[in-house]
Amino acid sequence: KQMVVIRRLEERSAELYQQGKIGGFLHLYIGQEAVSTGLISARKPEDRVITAYRDHGVAINCGIPAREVMAELLGKETGVSKGRGGSMHLADVTKNFWGGHAIVGAHLPIAAGLAIGDQYQETGGTTICMFGDGATNIGYFHEALNLSKVWNLPVLWVCENNQYGMGTTIDRASAVSTMQQKAAGYGMDSASVDGMDLMKVREASLEALEHIRSGKGPYFLEINTYRFRGHSMGDPERYRKQDEVHKWQENDPIAVYGKYLISKKLATKKDLVEQEGQAEKEVAEAVEFAETSPEPAAETLFDHIYAE
Repeated sequence: KQMVVIRRLEERSAELYQQGKIGGFLHLYIGQEAVSTGLISARKPEDRVITAYRDHGVAINCGIPAREVMAELLGKETGVSKGRGGSMHLADVTKNFWGGHAIVGAHLPIAAGLAIGDQYQETGGTTICMFGDGATNIGYFHEALNLSKVWNLPVLWVCENNQYGMGTTIDRASAVSTMQQKAAGYGMDSASVDGMDLMKVREASLEALEHIRSGKGPYFLEINTYRFRGHSMGDPERYRKQDEVHKWQENDPIAVYGKYLISKKLATKKDLVEQEGQAEKEVAEAVEFAETSPEPAAETLFDHIYAE
């Protein structure tokens, strides 16, 4: 159900954006749902999560209600960030979700800092840091990975490899086209997994987190996936052929997981249809909640700027 909620929320978000009800940038997670769903299903409550700007699905998997996500996208007072963050800045530290971040790669040093805090306070928590393949060519990436290994920090570095950095393929921008190889430069253990299969992602995530919890230091996990839509809503997608998109869509993560549930006799086709109906109802209610919620009051413009 969770992946269907994300898919339907993203589809409705695209419609609302085209109607002018969502402003700014909008980066959809359609096609990548199995990544954060499998990954976050493996975490413990003390584990922190931090990600980049394609964050709607991550926020929902961390426990932020769909209605609060949708209200934030519409800039409403009832949004998770009270309408001040918008699409790229969903966050709720009470759920140990430390936000989406708009600057490519800039949240990686923050992840290292969160891990230093947990290491110092001996909380037993790990920091799960998600980023795109494009971020691996940014200076922040190398600084953060280097220090995490030098200081043996409890960080799971997750490269959500959707094959493109905006409109540029990996092999045109990166000297190394297999992201997992980049961990070798820091003597870091790593793995690569099929990101279109939720159960494979979950299993790889459990193994990676166990590695970190056992005191073996940081771990690098490359999760290979694909976004079915453009980089953002303003992307004309001239850099890739529709045949390529259709080929990946044949391996839709929602369908893959549905087949798994049926093959293991964990669900029937009727169960899946019912779950889909419940997901559509949840998203419809989220849209209604967001559209009828109030705008932030003008007198609150300077609230939440400084920490108390």
